[in-house]
Amino acid sequence: MTKELAKREPFGEVSRLRREMDRLWEDFFGRGPRALRPWSEEWVPAVDVAEAADKVTVKAEVPGLDPKEIDISLVGDLLTIKGEKKSEREEKKENYHLVERSYGSFSRAIRLPAAVDADKIEARYDKGVLTVTCPKKEGVKPKAITIKTT
Repeated sequence: MTKELAKREPFGEVSRLRREMDRLWEDFFGRGPRALRPWSEEWVPAVDVAEAADKVTVKAEVPGLDPKEIDISLVGDLLTIKGEKKSEREEKKENYHLVERSYGSFSRAIRLPAAVDADKIEARYDKGVLTVTCPKKEGVKPKAITIKTT
């Protein structure tokens, strides 16, 4: 009587189970930045930070907000933008088929790449984009040095 030896893979089933659980998780919660908090009312505006020779410019997408409800502060080199986007839904018996817009309060802190003059910071709001212009301090602006020849 001969017995056949079967190759045993103890972790094969665990790997397959892991793949199935990952697929189930993605099917239910989705992918992307909101995947782990699908029912969260928290949202964070997208931000661009650009540095020029004389200033640092921060642009934040905050559509639908009243500029009076946005707070901007600077502590050291940390620029913080806070606000709240309020829901426009009325509590009538409406049947929503799709809700993708985010609501709620937000706080976004950005570490500036250079020292800025806090007294000269300006903020503008136009078409849903908040632009914060931060002039650099005199000591950190690049200075061209000419080379003298003899």
